Amino acid sequence: MYYYYGFDWTYVVLVLPCILLSLWASANVNSTFKRYSGQYSRRGLTGAQAAERVLRANGVTNVRIERVSGNLTDHFDPKSSVIRLSDNVYGNTSTAAIGVACHEAGHAVQYAQDYAPIRIRSAVIPATNLGSKLAMPLILLGLLIGFMGDLSYFLIYLGIGCFGLSLVFQLVTLPVEFDASRRAMAAIAQSELLTEEEQRGARKTLTAAALTYVAATAVALSQLLRLLVLFGGRRKND
Repeated sequence: MYYYYGFDWTYVVLVLPCILLSLWASANVNSTFKRYSGQYSRRGLTGAQAAERVLRANGVTNVRIERVSGNLTDHFDPKSSVIRLSDNVYGNTSTAAIGVACHEAGHAVQYAQDYAPIRIRSAVIPATNLGSKLAMPLILLGLLIGFMGDLSYFLIYLGIGCFGLSLVFQLVTLPVEFDASRRAMAAIAQSELLTEEEQRGARKTLTAAALTYVAATAVALSQLLRLLVLFGGRRKND
């Protein structure tokens, strides 16, 4: 009932719109970063210098800042206590670069202050990785042994549950990313790293980045709903 002339309408109706949203969000963050990469701060601080100031303002002294290759590959590595800033951010004095750098410094501050959501996210990563690998094999195995009744249903539902862990991860990620951006903008304003006019560029960049996480959550939710529609009612139908 969910396929018509070879089309999977559950994918078209539930998943495809969210994937299009995700593609738009990705393009939007790149275009926004590019736009405000041309708006340079009057103080002339680089992304690395701005991140260092955020760390010092919050009493974080055990985190290094390094350059990493790539475009928008910026991240904080809690295991090594290193903020890695991409080539377009590390030595760049633009408002976009400073916004991104301060956002990553915000993550370092979250760990230093034992911010609960980021600890929860770190705790669920192993289960999420395992669940993403097991989800489809379990569902397919359950379908293959459909003649075994309860065991088949158990494997299918277990696979759907494993896939659901990715949605849990995305939901926990949202407050982590929003809070890091909030900390970044607060530090930028309090330390006067950017003027009020320049702060708009940093805020626009971080807002565009936040939308990519919202889109990723929407994709995970839509894919879980699709699995529930396709397989969740098998026992009832049988």
